[in-house]
This record gives sequence, structure tokens and C-alpha cells, in this order.
Amino acid sequence: GGGREGWTRTALTAVGVGLGVALLLLAAAVPAMMQARDQRRVARDTTSIGGHVTPGDRTFLLAEDNTVFRGDAITGVLLRPDGAHPPVPPGLKAVPRPGEMVVSPALRKLLASAPLLRERIPYTVTGTIGDAGLMGPAELYYYAGSDRLVADDANGRHGNAQRMAGFGHHSNSEVQGSVFTLLLIIVVVVLLLPVGVFVTTATRLGGERRDRRLAALRLVGADIRATRRIAAGEALLGALLGVLLGGVFFLVARQFAADITIRDISAFPADLTPDLSLTVLIGLAVPVAAVAVTLLSMRRTVIEPLGVLRQGVGRRRGLWWRMAIPVAGLALLLPMFGTVKGDASINEYQVATGAVLLLSGVTAVLPWLVETAVGRLRGGPVSWQLATRRLQLSGASAGRMVSGVTVAVAGAIALQMLFHAVDGDFATPTGADTARAQVEVDDWGAGGRATQDEILRLTATKGVREAIGYTSASANRPDAYRLSGDALNATSVPLIVADCAGLRRFAAVGRCGAHSVYLVPPPDGEGAGALAYLTAGGRLDLNTGYTDRYTGTPRLWTIPRGTPTVGSRVDPLGGRMWGVFATPDVIDDARLSSPYAEMFVDLDDRTPDAIEYVRNTAAGFGLGASTSDIRGITYKSSYTHLRRGLFAGAVLTLVLIGASLLVGMLEQLRERRKQLAVLVAFGTRRSALAWSVLWQTAVPVVLGLVLAVAGGIGLGAALLAMVARPVRMDWAGVAAMSATGCAVVLGVTLLSLPPLWRLMRPDGLRNE
Repeated sequence: GGGREGWTRTALTAVGVGLGVALLLLAAAVPAMMQARDQRRVARDTTSIGGHVTPGDRTFLLAEDNTVFRGDAITGVLLRPDGAHPPVPPGLKAVPRPGEMVVSPALRKLLASAPLLRERIPYTVTGTIGDAGLMGPAELYYYAGSDRLVADDANGRHGNAQRMAGFGHHSNSEVQGSVFTLLLIIVVVVLLLPVGVFVTTATRLGGERRDRRLAALRLVGADIRATRRIAAGEALLGALLGVLLGGVFFLVARQFAADITIRDISAFPADLTPDLSLTVLIGLAVPVAAVAVTLLSMRRTVIEPLGVLRQGVGRRRGLWWRMAIPVAGLALLLPMFGTVKGDASINEYQVATGAVLLLSGVTAVLPWLVETAVGRLRGGPVSWQLATRRLQLSGASAGRMVSGVTVAVAGAIALQMLFHAVDGDFATPTGADTARAQVEVDDWGAGGRATQDEILRLTATKGVREAIGYTSASANRPDAYRLSGDALNATSVPLIVADCAGLRRFAAVGRCGAHSVYLVPPPDGEGAGALAYLTAGGRLDLNTGYTDRYTGTPRLWTIPRGTPTVGSRVDPLGGRMWGVFATPDVIDDARLSSPYAEMFVDLDDRTPDAIEYVRNTAAGFGLGASTSDIRGITYKSSYTHLRRGLFAGAVLTLVLIGASLLVGMLEQLRERRKQLAVLVAFGTRRSALAWSVLWQTAVPVVLGLVLAVAGGIGLGAALLAMVARPVRMDWAGVAAMSATGCAVVLGVTLLSLPPLWRLMRPDGLRNE
């Protein structure tokens, strides 16, 4: 009941609950989305095919031609059928002919707007890959036909492509350890717990007007139990409408999923299908929670026929049971301190429950903290007095409104501490000097003279300050044909071929000219088996085109007598090369086994898209060429994907936080419409009222953030104890999380000002 006011409150409750339910349904759809993406990846994958495939009517040659454009990874697959009936990749109607390609919709759009990329991928577009061949709508992917593919031999050499018999073969994902599992659990808790807090908060919107209506019902004969049943019924109705509205929100938002990409993560609408059991659980848990929260909230409210006694200041809230919640969470995590290491198994439910209790303790303590703090506030300007008095009368509702922000910030701080501590477990320092070079270009099959030509082409490329490089090959002991297995590989000697300028970058070369050769001994612990053959006048076998068993005939070469020995220098990747260093005119390229060029490019950071010009130049070297960024640190792909997922979830959670806060603030303003109109009628300045609204929000937010920092550090310290790491604070991260929470609340407050001005009009004095 309650007429228009009651229905308005129910509608606002339904909207607030609906927003939370929509995000919960999205979370319930993530497993199905990931499974669908993985199934399509497996259907097109060929990475685990082993052994030598015999050419036939249904075999084909395949080579990857991947690239990157302005930070976006582009996957290219080149195909050449062996017969008339080759397997067709998923999402394609036929294998593209030489010079033609079939592209994903996202890549077609990108190619049309990026001539610089079109230069690198020159094939003629003849079709679009269907959904069955893509992991997501934003994936940049293409299949192209090529007549330049040559099959590798049985040793995987002397070609540029692999022969395949079909698609649908995949390799196993990398095994994750217990630390990664802990990270995943905490990410899920931190992202979903604020949603649950907002859903329960939304069920208590408009509680003051509801209590006054219930007091009126007491006046006409309803008893206490009847009023509680009515309140529970109203909450149940709002929650049920919220569940239905959340389903509508989810279905509508799902239609736009293909247009949304967050950190390279995208999904087809059909993939976002919530798990049935989780959907039923959400549909049942939300109404039950709404009724339970309503009944619990009425324990402190005495509804009598003459009014609601909660309007006065009652007894202070108890603290002991509120503190018992995080203590119970800590007790669950305590037995796991120091046990989360390596591949050790952990109890996921125990970890999740402990983390939930620790973060829930923050929301439980917040009302007590707000009530205790604002009860001591006195004096100040009019806006401050209006705000503090309002908080003293209803500080609990203000605390509830920001409880979601508090939980989100506390969880984010704990997660930041954990990520900061275990980052080294998933990161590998490369030792590269990114000040010397930022791009590495490799070209398999390029001999010494070809490498020098490619270096000149890179040097002439727009945006390149300098390019250096060398050709790498290998030799072996002169009697290698007698060996096999590990003994055959233990005596391998590297061959480094470059011009004099290049040799000086990688070794302490002095005088250098035509036909120059140098011996560079290996660093400590390397090449012990080959050191005996790294001598002036010694003989080496240039035939190394094999793996575990010697094949072919020896190609002996003699190191010139009098060859000097020089020391090595650190290369741009942070390593030191060793072996035989020679100029290109010393050894005929045709005698080298599987040579490849390795070049390093120093970019001019003043040139926009400098790296893209380098990639275009490298694409012209042939199918064996590839480019890669030189990084000081590399991360495991699973860890990178987890951080991407965390970012995507954090964005959605922040959107929910803002929307739910706005709904709650609008409901509070609506409840105070008459008071605001009366204050304006008695001469209170509108600016003072606006500032009072800001203070009413700012005070609980500041108190909540103080509590969030304490709770987040506490949970973070417990998590670090579990992984046996010292507690080291990332204060910059704490400040960033707190500032984000403040920014969200400030933005919502600013959005609520226009409705506030409208509520100050004289018609707010009217009453039904």
C-alpha cells in the first residue's frame, strides 16, 4: 500500500536490486562464456599435432603470420592445401586461394581505417570469418592463402610451414599453482561481495516513510506482527520485481555485448548464458535476503500508533558482535598461514568464507563507527550543522549507503597488497636494456649477407635511430657424425656473423676488416663441452641440420690460425654471446645450417607509430621474419589474463556502485522533500542545503574509507601470511583505491544536485 509514495519506493527498490541482480547474472554467465570461447579456440587450434604428417588429399601447410598494431594483437594463419579436399577452418566456407584472405569483422573494420596496417597485410579480402571461428567479436584474426609455404623436414627445419591433417587439436594449458588459485578466489570475492552489499542495501530504501505508514496502520488496529509481515511483504515484492527487472537489464545489456571490449575481452551475446543452478540460486537468495534484512532492521524500530520511536536517539549500537565477524574470518584463515606455496592444494571454500567474513566485518562495524563519530560533532556553519544533525538522527542509513564503497575499497587494497607481493612469482626479469633497443626482429633462414641488407633496410625505416644485428648459426666438433643424443648437442659451437660495426657491439673487437675471425670464450658454466674445439687452427663441422641423430654429410671448416681471443659484451637482451665471431666474407652462407638473423632496433620516440613502420619493413623480409617488443619484465599469460579480467570486473563493479549510490541518494532526497522545502521557505540558502547534502555524504565516506584502509590492510596482511610473504605496504596503491572511491561518491553527489534544486521548490510543501 502507501499510494503513489509506496509504489515509488517499491520502484526504486526494484531498480536498485535489479542493477545488482544484472551484475550477478553476468557473473553467473562467465563460466559459460569462458567455456564457449575455449571450445571455439580448440576447434581451430593445431598446436598439439605431433609427428611427421604425410602429404595427402586432406592435408595442408600452415604457418602463423602474427603481428601487433598499436598494441592490439593480430593473429594471421597462412594456408596452402596439398590436395583438392583440405579441411576448412571453423567459420570459413572454403580455404582462401593464394593472395586472398578471410578476416574477422573487427579486423575488416581496422584495415579500412588503418592504411599503415593494410600495407603490412596486403592480401585481398574475400570474406568474413563466422562466429564459429572467433573467440570473441573483437578478435583480430585472418586466414590467408599463400603459395610461398614450404614444409619443414622431419627435423623441423629447412621450411617455413608445418604440414597438418586437420583442425581441432590443442595443447594443454599451463598448470597453475596454489598462489594463482588464491589470487583467483580473492578476485571473485572482491568483485562480487560489493554487489551483494548493494542488493541488501537497496531492499532498505525508503525505510523511514515505510515506518510512518506502518505507524498509521497501527492506529487503525494492526498489531506489531502484522506490521512486520506487511514490511516483509513490501520488501519481498520489491525484491521479486528487482529480480525480474535485473533479468530484463541483463537481457538488454547482453544484446550490446558484441560492441563492448574491456582489456581485449569481448563476448558474443549468445555466449552470455547464466548457469541454470546459479540463476535459480540468485532468484531465491535475493528475495530471502530482502525479507531477512527487513525483519532484522525492524528490531531497533518501535512502531506505535502515535509514531515511530526510532526518530529519537536510542541506545548505542553494540560493537562486540560486529567485531566477532572479522575475528571469525581471521580464525578460518589462520590455519592456512604459510601453507600456500608451489602446487600445494588449498581449501577454496575456507579461503572464500574467511575473506567474505573479514570484508563483511567492515560493513558491520561501519554503522557503529558513523554513529559514534557523528555523535561528538558540534557547532560549525549552517550547512555543517544541518548535515551533522541529520547524520545523528539517521547515521545508520548514511553508513549503509556507502558500505558498498567501503567493501569495494577494502577488497581492492587487500588484492593490491597480494598482487604486489606475489608479482615476482609470475614475472621473469629479462635483463634487457630497453634504452639500447626496443624492438627485436628475427628472420629465420637469412644468411650473413641477407642480414646486412635487412639491417640497412631497417636503418632507413622512418622512426629508426639505429639498427644492429648478426646472423646466428652453429657448428660442432669434427667427429660429430660419430655421436648421438645428448653427446651430440653438448659440443655445439655458436657461429656469429656480422660486419665489423656489428661485431664490436657484441664483443671486445679491436682491429677489424675483411676476412676477420675472433674467438669469444663462453661465460662461466656455459659451453664446457665445446670449449676444447674453440681454438685457432681447429676444425668444426658446419652440418648441424639434425636433432638427436646425425644426418647428412660433414661440412668441415677450419678456424684460421692466429685467430685472436676476445671478450664478450652485453647485448641489448642482457646476455653475452660466445663462439666463433666472423665477418660475412669468411664463411659461405650456403654452408651454414639453419641460419637466422637477429636484429635490434632503437626507435626514435619522437616519431609517432615508429614501431609500426619497423613492423611493415620486417613484413617485407619474408614469412620467416617476426618482430617482438623488448621488455624488461615478462609475465605468465595466465597472470596477465587474470589481471585483465580483474580490470574488466572492476569497471563493471564501479558502474554498479555509482548507479546504486545514485538510486539511494535520490530516494533519500525524495524522503526529505518536505523538510528541504520548509527550510527554503524559512529563508535557508539553497547553497547551504547543497553543502549539507555534500557533508552528509562526505562524512560517512571519509569514515568508511578509514575503516576500508584498516580492513583492507588486515585482510591483505592475512593473505600475505598465507603465502609466507612479508607485509610491505603499497601506499600509492592504497591512495589510488581510496581516491577512486571518493571520486565515485563525489560524482554521484554532483549528479544528485539537479534533483535537489527541484525538490527545494515551494510545491514540496504540499501533502496528500
